[in-house]
Amino acid sequence: MAEKMIADLARILSLHAQENPQGMPPVHLWEPPLCGEIDLCIHRDGVWSYMGSPIQRRPLVRLFSRVLRRDDDDHYYLVTPVEKMRIRVEDAPLHVVRAERCLTADEQSWIELHTATEDVIRLGPEHGLWVGEEGERGEPAPYVHARARLHARIQRNAFYQLVDWAVPGAAQGRSCSYGVWSGGQFFSLGEVDRELLNA
Repeated sequence: MAEKMIADLARILSLHAQENPQGMPPVHLWEPPLCGEIDLCIHRDGVWSYMGSPIQRRPLVRLFSRVLRRDDDDHYYLVTPVEKMRIRVEDAPLHVVRAERCLTADEQSWIELHTATEDVIRLGPEHGLWVGEEGERGEPAPYVHARARLHARIQRNAFYQLVDWAVPGAAQGRSCSYGVWSGGQFFSLGEVDRELLNA
């Protein structure tokens, strides 16, 4: 069944991509029955694997990411109009690998975050950034809201780029060490030791 769903997903998404090259499939409107669990995992480092082996075909991973959904039960699913299968996600389902600064026609400055699956997330009111901590040393664990109920982990190289752009500021009335501005909004990066990061 899993192999059939992978083949069906690829076919459905390829057709949708031809008809809507810039659009996302309307997965929020699809309510198919649950067909079980597929042995597919999105690992903490952003690698997608199937039955324990990394998926080498990047276009296929991108297609799957387009029908990824997180439901109210906090599980993640690959969804088509006719079936839905649960997958495992170790941390965040999407991963930011690059950050860029851009200037819009109205001369407003934004930061755009690019994921490994070719999403472009413009940091702003609808796409907030937050930094948690992980590990015994309390290392920064940065995330951004991507779409619907999906978040993206900001990988180390992209986070270092944000740190390089960071300035002193305040977030929600609290002073903080550093943060970045995007779309007229300030996003705290927390307690950032720039010298340590650049060592």
